[in-house]
Amino acid sequence: MKLLLEENLSSQIVRKIIDLYPDSAHVKNLALKNSEDSLIWEYAKTNNFVIVSKDADFYQHNLLYDRAPKLIYLWIGNSPTVEIIEILRDNFDTICQFENSGSASILVLE
Repeated sequence: MKLLLEENLSSQIVRKIIDLYPDSAHVKNLALKNSEDSLIWEYAKTNNFVIVSKDADFYQHNLLYDRAPKLIYLWIGNSPTVEIIEILRDNFDTICQFENSGSASILVLE
């Protein structure tokens, strides 16, 4: 499973979860930093990434326009990076089930 972390999340998260989520990336490492959300959305869709975001814009885009790619929406406010890493690691099984679901397009994690 490949996660694509948006720019409001620390790029350091990737190295702390890569053992569970191989080939994951941060937008910064893909030359997508400061890109429009729609460009990040299309990149994720084309390259089979699941977007991870705490930005409501991605959530709204998924609801209103395009259900692909899948989105993990972190409804956590201004949480520290360590907590985000813990959420992604602790919810590995749930995230795998979500990725394999044919109908679910958004997974909200708190």
